[in-house]
Amino acid sequence: MDIRSILQDGLDKGASDILIVADNMPIMRISGKLQFIGSTALYSEQVKEMIYSILTKEQIDTFEKEKELDCSFAISGARFRVNVHYQRGSVAAAFRTIPNEIPSIETLRLPKTIIDFAKEPRGLVLVTGPTGAGKSTTQAAMIDFINSTRSAHIITVEDPIEFIHKNKKSVIEQREIGFDTKSFPNALRHVLRQDPDVILIGEMRELETISTAITAAETGHLVISTLHTNDAVQTIDRIIDVFPPHQQNQIRMQLSLSLQGIVSQQLLPTADGIGQVVAVEVLKVNSAVRNIIRKGTTQDLYSIMEIGSKHGMQTMDNALKELVKEGIITMQTAIERAVNPENFEKMLAK
Repeated sequence: MDIRSILQDGLDKGASDILIVADNMPIMRISGKLQFIGSTALYSEQVKEMIYSILTKEQIDTFEKEKELDCSFAISGARFRVNVHYQRGSVAAAFRTIPNEIPSIETLRLPKTIIDFAKEPRGLVLVTGPTGAGKSTTQAAMIDFINSTRSAHIITVEDPIEFIHKNKKSVIEQREIGFDTKSFPNALRHVLRQDPDVILIGEMRELETISTAITAAETGHLVISTLHTNDAVQTIDRIIDVFPPHQQNQIRMQLSLSLQGIVSQQLLPTADGIGQVVAVEVLKVNSAVRNIIRKGTTQDLYSIMEIGSKHGMQTMDNALKELVKEGIITMQTAIERAVNPENFEKMLAK
């Protein structure tokens, strides 16, 4: 069995993810559900040979030293984000399909407020959610909107590069960790000397990256990045908590001035069972939100989002409610994913 034929089969079936694990048949995630493909389990040495066949010597050396590798791979014009790792002493890999075409904000059914965020000349915009929630796709749609509508110098720092952007009205440089630069902190130490207007950071993982992102947003750049947090409140708390206690008041002040908005999302199966749709919570920063961030009373943000619909805000539960009303997702799915399931059921009854 050849890895390229498995990946091509995944593309033909519309799989979002393909998992290659020893002692299992190839596994594909189709419409959010895992499916075993074929009838023969792959043995350990076979999996290793298959995965190594698409890696360079340098990538193999890195993987065997670090026991982890993030990279990308292209086949038949399609691209995959690849994570190679060990499990129970055997090599394994997860492939995430990257669409050739960058979907628009409208195609993704994202709130119009996200267009407002993309129009901002400066500040910090965060896209959050669990792994597989479509954060990279939302980021790419925002970058494509900027690229299509104004002249800007856009620099992305990604691990690895996912969507390939072509220059339209903007000039785009895409830098990949491990290939174009050593790390996120290393790239961001120098990015302000590269004359950017917009900076995309694939993921804010540690204190130095978060600190540099906030500084760049303060100094007149639009910074778009992601965090693995579930909602706006968790996102702000996570950023503050990364810093030592003696710096946290200062960071609250800086964040209150630089943050423009938080988009928190999750990907849900559609009611027909053949697709997925994104549900989005939106926090748009205004004077009330800035004051809450400074005071550290982030729990008050839920009520701000509840009453802020006319300003383009919405809670996750309100987003789920609208998807149920439109018949796009089932009530059961919405209840399972609601922030407050009991209140959500009462909300639907109104």
